Amino acid sequence: MNTIYLDNSATTQTDAEVIKTMLPYMTTAYGNPSSVYQLGRETRKAVEEAREQVAKALGCEPNEIYFTSGGSESDNTAIRGIAYGYQTKGNHIITSKIEHPAVLETCKQLEKEGFEVSYIDVNENGMINLEELKSAIKPTTTLISIMFANNEIGTIQPMKQIGTIARENHIYFHTDAVQAVGNVKIDVKKMNIDSLSLSAHKFYGPKGIGALYVKKGIQFNPIICGGHQEKNKRAGTENVAGIVGLGKAIELVNQKLEEHITKVKELRDYYEKQVLENIPNIKINGDTENRLPGNSNISFQGVQGDSLLLNLDFKGICASSRKCLYFWFARSFSCIVSNWSTTRNST
Repeated sequence: MNTIYLDNSATTQTDAEVIKTMLPYMTTAYGNPSSVYQLGRETRKAVEEAREQVAKALGCEPNEIYFTSGGSESDNTAIRGIAYGYQTKGNHIITSKIEHPAVLETCKQLEKEGFEVSYIDVNENGMINLEELKSAIKPTTTLISIMFANNEIGTIQPMKQIGTIARENHIYFHTDAVQAVGNVKIDVKKMNIDSLSLSAHKFYGPKGIGALYVKKGIQFNPIICGGHQEKNKRAGTENVAGIVGLGKAIELVNQKLEEHITKVKELRDYYEKQVLENIPNIKINGDTENRLPGNSNISFQGVQGDSLLLNLDFKGICASSRKCLYFWFARSFSCIVSNWSTTRNST
């Protein structure tokens, strides 16, 4: 029985070209990038080249990129770092109710430390209300953190408008873009984004490596103490092979981004058409226009997610289930399946 992997929302297979690029930094080019000798200088050069690749993909400067262990650490670093860095100016943070746990749990912990957090609602399509966002702003607000694209229903938030609201009110704007990078065009300067989190394994890079963009001039406190790596903002010897892999992966995915978006949207639309025509009592969830190109969130009335997941597994189909099931098709086609009844929508 062939295995069919349909879970790229959770993680992607590392691209063969990415692995090839990483291999020397696991074998011959093994020097510590903080070392002054030749072997160390070689790896330092590779790290800085990767920093340039990430910066080019996001539309920012290389010195605004910091390497981390992944999206969760990047989210924690941005939210905690900026909150602590500007605590003397205010202690209020605004986020949404549908953020990834890396954001929500961080905010909950900050509340225990004396910070105030406003969790704004979204509509049935997962979209925030900009007027509600404006109303939530206080004189003590220092940070807004709203995800770029939702990891369940794929809804893409109005980044530029949120960034404009934040800037007009002298508030910093962070976005968790873990699901968005590699699937939509991002320009942090044009979108008024002050800080952005990403993770390599979502766009065919290795696991355990991520990056954080923080606009130059923004003060943020480190959350990992130790050495002086990453401009004193993230202690610990750099994961050189992972960093090189991240750089290569983001370069590759952005080279054919427009082509990728068009192809995957066509696959998604074809898939949804077939499902709608052939399966009764279903519902397509989320914003059908402002969503990730490879995301399709579908509820099946009267079908339990766990049972469906088990039956898919029997057929060699790999999927995962949390609030919903995440399917991915081709390189980036996602279908999220969830329970649905006449009285309750599980998403």
